[in-house]
Parts: sequence; structure tokens; C-alpha cells
Amino acid sequence: MRVDIITPFPELVRGFFNESIIKRARDKGLVIIELWDLRKFATGKHKKVDDYPYGGGPGMIMKPEPIFRAVERIREIDENDSCRVILMTPQGERYTQEKAERLAEEAHLVFICGHYRGVDERVIEALVDEEISIGDYILTGGELAAAVVVDSVVRLIPGVLGNFDSAEGDSFSCGKLDYPHYTRPEVYRGMKVPDVLLSGNHAEIDRWREQQAVERTLKKRSDLIQRSKDKE
Repeated sequence: MRVDIITPFPELVRGFFNESIIKRARDKGLVIIELWDLRKFATGKHKKVDDYPYGGGPGMIMKPEPIFRAVERIREIDENDSCRVILMTPQGERYTQEKAERLAEEAHLVFICGHYRGVDERVIEALVDEEISIGDYILTGGELAAAVVVDSVVRLIPGVLGNFDSAEGDSFSCGKLDYPHYTRPEVYRGMKVPDVLLSGNHAEIDRWREQQAVERTLKKRSDLIQRSKDKE
């Protein structure tokens, strides 16, 4: 997979992609991640990427020219013309694990990080394939949101995690939350690991985990159970 992120502030997330699982995925050649400084595609002495909105009103709007130039440059290096352009915006569709799984099947993702009051509408009309929001709240820019999406997608690429089953069994992947997990020591501050996990009976362990996952989901996120029923 190739991931390109267009932003006027690339240093906000550069370190994020140079650590932990994503760094290992890059080192293995499983994903290519490039950060594009939007200001390098701007013209004029001050390399402005924003301007006042037509019609008046508060805030600034991201100019179309630099974004068009950045996306067109990225498309030039995409030999298969496979890039899917995503705008990170509070007005986008709510992000879910299901969408992460769908994006993980793409060969090339391009993220435009929104800023200020938003981007010129012509960017959305001509360039954007999909708008995504990670929640009903406002961030100062789309960089953190793009990092969240990239992290959730990259970990689903086969070979990125040491054990791919650990991704398939995550919360939300199966329509319910994950079951409780325990590790050593067996007893800590008077709290003991459940006996069933020490029994060696894998059938009983599987039944216990399934029961715990269902109970936890009903208690914390009962809406997931209803969502699964609706899909059926």
C-alpha cells in the first residue's frame, strides 16, 4: 500500500509514522508513507495556502490551487492510477472499523488534511472521492485524524502485525467488543487471573471468552449488538 498525506504542517505527524508498528511496516516495505508539504505547492512570496472567504464571514479557507497541484503531482507517480483521495473533515462520514477494513483493500490512499474553516468547495467537487470524520468534534486540523485512519488501516495489512489473528479478533471486527485479557503475574495485589484461563481446556476458554465478549458489549456498547442484527 502507498499512503500520501497532504498537509501544511507535515511535522505534526512525521514522528508518529517513524515509531512502533507503522515504522516496522515501512521498514518491511509493506507500506510507503509520504508527507507532502502543501506550502511547497503554493505560489507567491509568502506561499499562502489559505485566503478570506467570498461572501464574508469569519475564518479562512484553504485555497484550491496548492491542493490541486499536490494531488496532480501524486497522481503523476501513481503508475496504476489507483489513488483514492480522502478529505479529513468534520462533515465527513463517521469512521468505523468496517470502513478501515474496506480502505485496507486499497492500493493507494491520498489524504487531504483540512484546516481553518475548511477547503474550497471546488477541491471536494473535482478531487475528493470520500470525506471522513473520526468523530463529532472539531480539531485544529486533519493531521491527527489522518494519522488515526492510517494507523487503523495499516495494522490490517497482512504481515504488519506479528500475528494477523490479533487484528481479526479486535473489538468491533466481529460486531462486539473484545473479551478481557490477562498476563503474568497470576495474582497481583489480591486480584487473580480467572481459573478457566489457567485450566488448559481450550474449549472452555473459548466459551468463556465468547460469553465475556457478549456481556461486555451488552454493558458498554449495546448498540453494536443491534447493529449486527440489522445487518442480518
